Amino acid sequence: MGRFRSNDKKEAPEINTGSMSDIVFMFLFFFMVITTIREATLYVRISPPGATEVQKLEKKSLVSFIYIGPPMDAKKYGTEPRIQLNDQISSTRDIAQFIEAERNARDEVDRPLMTTSLKADRSVKMGIITDVKQELRKVNALKINYSAAKTRDVYGE
Repeated sequence: MGRFRSNDKKEAPEINTGSMSDIVFMFLFFFMVITTIREATLYVRISPPGATEVQKLEKKSLVSFIYIGPPMDAKKYGTEPRIQLNDQISSTRDIAQFIEAERNARDEVDRPLMTTSLKADRSVKMGIITDVKQELRKVNALKINYSAAKTRDVYGE
């Protein structure tokens, strides 16, 4: 019978790391694709009303969002519906400054294409929405979109 030699000092072969960068970039690309970027931290509760004729906005980068709803922190802000601009609770007086800041952040070519989207809770009264619309008219922000959730047609079609 043969004898096994264990006296030879053999080194373990090195691990091939040539494809390691490909794997890292593949994971990076995967997580970039599946991750969504949140527009703003919501301080108001939004339960959008239902609608049957809903269309998606084509260029979401040209949309400024105004959130209207009851605050999540009732101890701090009360129970009445509030207006949220970006990441802060605001009033109707702040809408003009908000729209001007949004316009200045865009290219001059894109400014006429800007849209203001109102994301309001279904329990919000029309009075506060009318006040917001009046302020938008004062700063000539006339393209308004109402956000809604798609529901089935009343007649079942």
